[in-house]
Amino acid sequence: MSIAMIERPQSREAEEGESKSSAELIYTAVGSDDDVAIRAAVESTIPSDYLGLPLASYRISPQGNGIWEVVARYDSREPDPDESQYTFDTGGGTQHITQSISTVASYDSEGGTAPNFKQAIGVSTDSVEGVDITVPVFNFTETHIIADTLVTGTYKLALFALTGQVNNAAFKGFAAGEVLFLGASGSKRGTDDWEITFRFAASPNVTGLTIGDITGVAKKGWEYLWIRYADAEDEHTLVKQPVAAYVEQVYQYGDFSGLGIS
Repeated sequence: MSIAMIERPQSREAEEGESKSSAELIYTAVGSDDDVAIRAAVESTIPSDYLGLPLASYRISPQGNGIWEVVARYDSREPDPDESQYTFDTGGGTQHITQSISTVASYDSEGGTAPNFKQAIGVSTDSVEGVDITVPVFNFTETHIIADTLVTGTYKLALFALTGQVNNAAFKGFAAGEVLFLGASGSKRGTDDWEITFRFAASPNVTGLTIGDITGVAKKGWEYLWIRYADAEDEHTLVKQPVAAYVEQVYQYGDFSGLGIS
């Protein structure tokens, strides 16, 4: 039995305004108890836009005996599928450091020369305490409209796998090693596409670092730098000074082309 879509008299209610415009088309679908068949009939019948407004969603409600109520909503607040949205902030991140850029001044209680800790911060008898500082971290999000045919199970698993990975090649103007993918969240818009927000954090690669007497240290943005200290004598005082620097990879590298937004 074929399915008939009959527009109801109360259809075409519309609202116009400066910040919001919307409209509804209301139908009665007759001819099947199969919701899959009804959805197919609805999608082939209702227009993709009405009064210049894009289709935002539709709702089907069973009334019994093969009869369904169909409400299609059109809304100006829906973003243009061809437009992406971007946000960013440069609030920075927090990092614990044990070395300063330079020791500006030092003072000895007896008016002499204070022991030289080679820019180590908060040195005690047994440890180097360090301090928490704000470091450059560029947080940004991108929201893209992606066709339903592309948002497959394989694509969702690719987003999952890349979460917590760092770019292995240049990405969005950043060098390899500078961008950490923090994950994505998405929701389906109507029946045709998905709105997916991607979250990233960027930290700069650095070279030519000097740590005490250690020079030429280089690290990528999301690698971790730590310093080994050893006892040394300075001004007849036992002090701790940096004797080695280590750069550790703590995140896997990934191919961000799998995000589909390069």
